[in-house]
Amino acid sequence: MSEIGVGIIGYGFIGRIHAASYTNIPWMYPGAPRAKLVAVCTASEESAKRAQAEAGFPVAFTDYRELLRREDIQAVSVCTPNDSHREIVLAALEAGKHIYCDKPLAFNLAQSEEVAAAARGKSQIHQMTLQYRFIPAMRRARQMVRDGFLGRMFSFRACYLHAGYIDSQRPMSWRLDSKRSGGGAVVDLGAHAIDIVRYLAGDIRSVSALQRTFIKERPSSSGGMAQVRVDDITMAQAELENGAVGTLEFSRLATGAEDELRIELRGSQGALAFNLMEPNWLSAYDMRRPESPMGGERGWTRIATVGRYPEKGALPGPKFGQGWMRFHIASAHDFLANVAKGRQSEHAPSFEDGLAAQRVIDAMQRSAVDGDWVEVACQRSSGS
Repeated sequence: MSEIGVGIIGYGFIGRIHAASYTNIPWMYPGAPRAKLVAVCTASEESAKRAQAEAGFPVAFTDYRELLRREDIQAVSVCTPNDSHREIVLAALEAGKHIYCDKPLAFNLAQSEEVAAAARGKSQIHQMTLQYRFIPAMRRARQMVRDGFLGRMFSFRACYLHAGYIDSQRPMSWRLDSKRSGGGAVVDLGAHAIDIVRYLAGDIRSVSALQRTFIKERPSSSGGMAQVRVDDITMAQAELENGAVGTLEFSRLATGAEDELRIELRGSQGALAFNLMEPNWLSAYDMRRPESPMGGERGWTRIATVGRYPEKGALPGPKFGQGWMRFHIASAHDFLANVAKGRQSEHAPSFEDGLAAQRVIDAMQRSAVDGDWVEVACQRSSGS
C-alpha cells in the first residue's frame, strides 16, 4: 500500500496535529506509505470549512458515520473528546477501518476494556497516539534497559508538568468537565507518563495516590461560574511488577513549567534521566566506570540521541535538534507503516497499551478516594 486513504474525526487542536503529521511524512520518510487526506468530520460547518482550507480535505462531514461509510478511507484518526472515543472506535472497528486513536483509549476503565476486547477480534491495525515512545532518547533508553545497563532496578520518578491552568479565569472546557473527560491531569498528562514508565520499566503493580482540585470554579460559556470536578494535580507512590518503587506526578498547575515530561530510572549498575524540554539528550550514569582516582571516570554522561532514528529519514537529519511535532510525525509514520505491512511494530502502542494506562489511571483515582494502596488490574503488557 503506497497510499492510504485517511479520515480524521475531530478537528480541534489534536486533529490539526494529526493532519499536519500525516502531511509531513513524505518529507521525513522518503518512500514510506503516504496518507491521502480524504475526509474530515468536525463538530460544525464552520470548523469543517477551516479544516478543508488548512489541510485540503476534499470532503467534510459533521456525522462520523458518513465518513466511516467511505470505501476510499482505509484508516481513521480519532481526535474527539474522551467521552466519544468508545462509540467512534467501536463503529470504526465494525466498518473495518484501521484506527489511530488519541489518548485515552476511552472515557473510563469499563469502556476501555470493552474497546480493547472488541479490537482483539479484529484484523485491523489499532494504535494509540502515544508519541513520546518515538523520541530517539526514549528508544535508546529502552534499548539500554533491555541490555541490562541499570542492573537491578531500584526506583523511578515520572513527572508530567504543565502550567496552563493556573489562571483561574481560564474558561470551563470539556477537559475540565468530569462527565466528558473522565479526569483532569491524571488523564490528560498521566496517560503519557504512565505509558513511558511501562515502555521503559514494565507494568505498574500498585499505587497510592492523592488528588487535589485547587481552582474549583471557572467561568462558563453560558455565563456565571461552573464547578470543576477534575484533578488539577495527582501525585502517587507506585510499585512496579519488577519490585522497583517510585513516584508519579501530574500537574496542570506547575508554575514555571512548559511541557515538562521528566523520567528517571535508577538501578544497581546505572541510572537514566530524560526531560522533554531537552529532547536531544539522554543522560546516563554508569556505575561500572572507575571511581578513582579522584572520581575517575564516574559521572553523568549526556548521550546525543538528537534525531538518530533507526529508520532513515531525509529531513531534518540525525544531528539537527528535535521538536514536539517530529515525535508526532514519527508516531504517525509508524502507524501508516504498520497498516501497509499488516502488522504492528515492536514500539507501536496498541489498544492493549492504552488499556493498561487506563487501568493505572483508574487505580490512582480509586486510591485517591479510598486513601489506601490499590492494586492495578491484570495487564496485558505489549509495551515492556
